[in-house]
Amino acid sequence: MTCSSTTLLDDVRRRLGQLPPLAYGPLTLPSRYLLSPLAGFTNLPFRRIVREIGGVGLCTTDLVNARGLMDGSPKTLSLIETHSSEKPFAVQIFGGDPVILRDAAQFLAARGVDSIDINMGCPVARITRNGAGASLMCQADRTVKLVQTVVEAVSLPVTVKMRLGWDDTQLTAPAFAREFEQVGIAAVAIHGRTRQQGFSGTVSREGIRKVVEAVEKIPVIGNGDIRTIEDGARMFAETGCAGISMGRGALANPWIFRQFLAWETTGEPGPTGNFADRLELMIHQFRYLEALRGTERALTQFRKMAHWYLKSMRVPAWLRHEFQEARTADAFEATIRKIDEHGPSTGNRSGELPDLHIPVPSGPIAEW
Repeated sequence: MTCSSTTLLDDVRRRLGQLPPLAYGPLTLPSRYLLSPLAGFTNLPFRRIVREIGGVGLCTTDLVNARGLMDGSPKTLSLIETHSSEKPFAVQIFGGDPVILRDAAQFLAARGVDSIDINMGCPVARITRNGAGASLMCQADRTVKLVQTVVEAVSLPVTVKMRLGWDDTQLTAPAFAREFEQVGIAAVAIHGRTRQQGFSGTVSREGIRKVVEAVEKIPVIGNGDIRTIEDGARMFAETGCAGISMGRGALANPWIFRQFLAWETTGEPGPTGNFADRLELMIHQFRYLEALRGTERALTQFRKMAHWYLKSMRVPAWLRHEFQEARTADAFEATIRKIDEHGPSTGNRSGELPDLHIPVPSGPIAEW
């Protein structure tokens, strides 16, 4: 760590120590480090292990189709499953029909959800072509009215997650944030890229700062490219945001929330998990999924998550493949024993593991 980065970390810690706790209206969060909604990953089992590790201020579901929720779709309803340990708990909804979004918000409020987030950031074509996700950033009057309809339908805090805009010619996030505050939004989270960028290039912290400067009182949450304490400190320093939100950074390192909170309070983030820690955490998460879905379905649904766990643990490809082939509880147990006995292919069991890069969709956004 260089002297300049040490100075940055110390300066940011001092500033954070002077801030009030992060709050969404009347809802005070236990920390300013939040789990971002991430399609296919931020399910109940993952949220539970993140909470058990500690440090997270708020966990939000995978994006939930408001229409599917109101139609009673079993798949959609499974996305809002929660547990008594999940407090506070937020659900992110998407859609383009204000009436459907209003009804979905009221449905969620009746189920005891603590906060509702409206998705205005998803760049995926199947979402945007239906007038939802990032496409809402192209429809100023209609979008503000849609958000106001949801805010007025419930008494719990409503937030918005958005990008900087559709493309570099339409950087509408500051104007939207200002309007949203006027109609009662409790907070806005900004991913510092446009829809046109997808996940390419780098996050514009200057763009996020413009959103911070556009609002009067509500907190702005900075999001994008936060994988280390230094990344988070730069986000705070360069944007003036009140909190940060992490998705892929949390997949690569589920200890990141605890590290941020420890750094903020003591100056020392502590270690990430080693080989044994990650193996234990992976099994723990699988058991939560197994309890929800049964062994056979859990093994299928867990493959994507297990792939990233095992890569981060430096498990050789042949053993990762064997795990993916497991179809029964016995095969799962046998493969886990092999992984444990083999250990990491390089390094050792107790040392820190290398940073893991979680890939993002590639190719033209229109094909996502």
